[in-house]
Amino acid sequence: MPRMFGIDVESLIRVLSVAAIPGILAITLHEVSHGWVAKQLGDPTASMLGRLTINPLKHVDLIGTILVPIGLLVFVPGGPVFGWAKPVPVDTRNLRRRKRDMAIVAAAGPVSNVLMALFWAVLGRLTLVTVGGSSAVSEWVLGMCVFGMFINAVLTIFNLLPIPPLDGGRVLVACLPSKVSDVVERIEPFGLIIVILLVVSGALGSIIDRPFGSLLAFYHSVAGLA
Repeated sequence: MPRMFGIDVESLIRVLSVAAIPGILAITLHEVSHGWVAKQLGDPTASMLGRLTINPLKHVDLIGTILVPIGLLVFVPGGPVFGWAKPVPVDTRNLRRRKRDMAIVAAAGPVSNVLMALFWAVLGRLTLVTVGGSSAVSEWVLGMCVFGMFINAVLTIFNLLPIPPLDGGRVLVACLPSKVSDVVERIEPFGLIIVILLVVSGALGSIIDRPFGSLLAFYHSVAGLA
């Protein structure tokens, strides 16, 4: 097999062929869902800026989408790898009920990942029932389904961590009394530093392993996979 810089190119291409479509959809539709829900609740900012699109180039963040995942792969081998897309802008002044609507907008991202994971699970079940898993095409489709369930489960659990500016943190801020939420909001500038420290220390894996494993097992059961 050809190798480049110690990497098995054939294996890399095989992985990319099954990961590209579900991976891009998981990230872009997550962000689009924030903007679409915000628009329904009165804020057209994301729509006016052209962010309600599945074009991944509109959502790529140099640090979160490229540098952080690569850095974690290099410096924390075997540890959880995460990243983020460019956040969809939301002007809370346009929302009808600021705190309630912001919680709904934030929750829309993880909800979209749950729905996408269920889509891949159902597609996997239909593939197994109709054509089985013996042909090259069905193996490729099942590979996409498995990765689609995996990446969406990761994004769901990760984004639900109650740390601003993650979606779970924004939902938490919206649900707390004003005096308490103001204190939690002050954490936001340091939120990503906190997450990176959790990853490097290994604590993040301990926090998300059980809910992630349970959620992924549910999707596998829907898909009919062992």
